[in-house]
Amino acid sequence: MASKLVLNRLRSLSRVSELSDVRFDKLRDPISIFSTSQNHVTWRSYSEASQPTPINPPPPPPSPNTSTTTSSSLNEFELAKFSAIAETWWDAEGPFKPLHLMNPTRLAFIRSTLCRHFRKDPNCTRPFEGLKFVDVGCGGGILSEPLARMGATVTGVDAVDKNIKIARLHADLDPQTSSIEYRCTTAESLVEEQRQFDAVIALEVIEHVADPAGFCKSLSALTIPGGATVISTINRSMRAYATAIVAAEYLLHWLPKGTHQWSSFLTPEELVLILQRASISVQEMAGFVYNPLTGRWSLSDDISVNFIAFGTKSAKKDETLD
Repeated sequence: MASKLVLNRLRSLSRVSELSDVRFDKLRDPISIFSTSQNHVTWRSYSEASQPTPINPPPPPPSPNTSTTTSSSLNEFELAKFSAIAETWWDAEGPFKPLHLMNPTRLAFIRSTLCRHFRKDPNCTRPFEGLKFVDVGCGGGILSEPLARMGATVTGVDAVDKNIKIARLHADLDPQTSSIEYRCTTAESLVEEQRQFDAVIALEVIEHVADPAGFCKSLSALTIPGGATVISTINRSMRAYATAIVAAEYLLHWLPKGTHQWSSFLTPEELVLILQRASISVQEMAGFVYNPLTGRWSLSDDISVNFIAFGTKSAKKDETLD
């Protein structure tokens, strides 16, 4: 199966310290990087994951909150594309229909991995009670809202002002989601404010940023020591080009033409390496597979197109990940 092949390749990754001189642009030729490795990292596929243990940990200490300015990994062209369709975020038959269809499956992975990591009971109604989450690139809030209903204290950030306005208006319709803190800002700005969260989530975002490596460093800085990071994106494979671009944008018209650029996709190996260098160790990965007969998405070990990764940050700030 696809994930087993990737697993073997990922096990050839070296320690972060041994790759400190590798520039991100060399990731486009990952074999030249992996061949120098002597040590190994491992992660489990979704089907290999154990069941979470229903135990609640003590809450994390509060984080400082100050403000300043910083640079960002924003891609202005990508911002303009999403600003043009911002009003359609909550139209289940509009341009964001694929995300609406995929959302239950994305949430299933998040609920499973984060309940296991934070030792929460996945069977309770609000398993994330007492935890602080940030939804980076939240768009209109289609992920932030269910996270809030599951008990998390949610901050949603997006660089498109129209997205934030839509998200606020929709969240105010439900008392369970009206407490979400929506802000038109960037992950880098939150880092400068010294904000930190138990879990940092960025779904379908990294393929739209100008600097993926810098973006992941910001996500890591926003994650508390011992916290979790969840990222989903699209694999840079020929199968992904055929399905996520040719079929989804030009044949089925699920997405506006030009939504994705194949060269901006990351392979699972590249994402693991970038996160590793940002002190995030990928623990679990799963693929999203679409069934055209049922119109539903499901979790799978097939990570050849859409995939999601769960990683953890070292419990010690000065610890180097293996």
